[in-house]
Amino acid sequence: MSEQKILVVDDEEDILELLRFNFSREGYQVSCAISGELALSLVESEIPDLIVLDLMLPGIGGLEVTRHLKNNPDARNIPIIILTAKGEEADIVTGLELGADDYVTKPFSPRILLARAKAVLRRKVKEPLKESSAFRIHDLVIDPGRRKVFVNGKPVQLTFTEFGIINYLARRPGLVFTRFQIVNAVRGEDYPVTDRSVDVQILGLRKKLGPARRYIETVRGVGYRFRE
Repeated sequence: MSEQKILVVDDEEDILELLRFNFSREGYQVSCAISGELALSLVESEIPDLIVLDLMLPGIGGLEVTRHLKNNPDARNIPIIILTAKGEEADIVTGLELGADDYVTKPFSPRILLARAKAVLRRKVKEPLKESSAFRIHDLVIDPGRRKVFVNGKPVQLTFTEFGIINYLARRPGLVFTRFQIVNAVRGEDYPVTDRSVDVQILGLRKKLGPARRYIETVRGVGYRFRE
């Protein structure tokens, strides 16, 4: 863990020092930036393993920083956790759609942010599942080759779109996806998948999954995630 580098970007010195202390205590190497411009400059000189990025920054804001990074072939795979004030749901959604991996709202608990950071870093080092390979998660088995889902060994009959949604979410546990991202990833043949229809699809999916419905979590104002 000591070799993992975290870049913290915030224009509040107190927050920078708080996060520097907490991440350093866990063995991470921590760099800090008080502006979006400085953050982009630091990334050019050394690629971090994770960026904790405040959205409200002077000059280049956090969303623009995210856009720059995701358009940079050398930096697009850096995980990003965005920090945002409560009530800024539109900014959270935009940040996730630009490619951020997670978010934490201010005021926040350093312990929760640290746990989120560890989860994101764990996902980064895991070898990604091939989209065609069957896999088990919790008490579900999902088999894309046969487009089948089993809960505790029992098959669940899903529509084309319902299967696409659970396959997409379950392969990326813990990550929050907006409705727009789900629409882009899942193109249903038996149902016109739209931003609004995602909620209907999730409702039907939960009914069919029975007790396993608890694994699909609603993130209010943002979208959905599969429980890690």
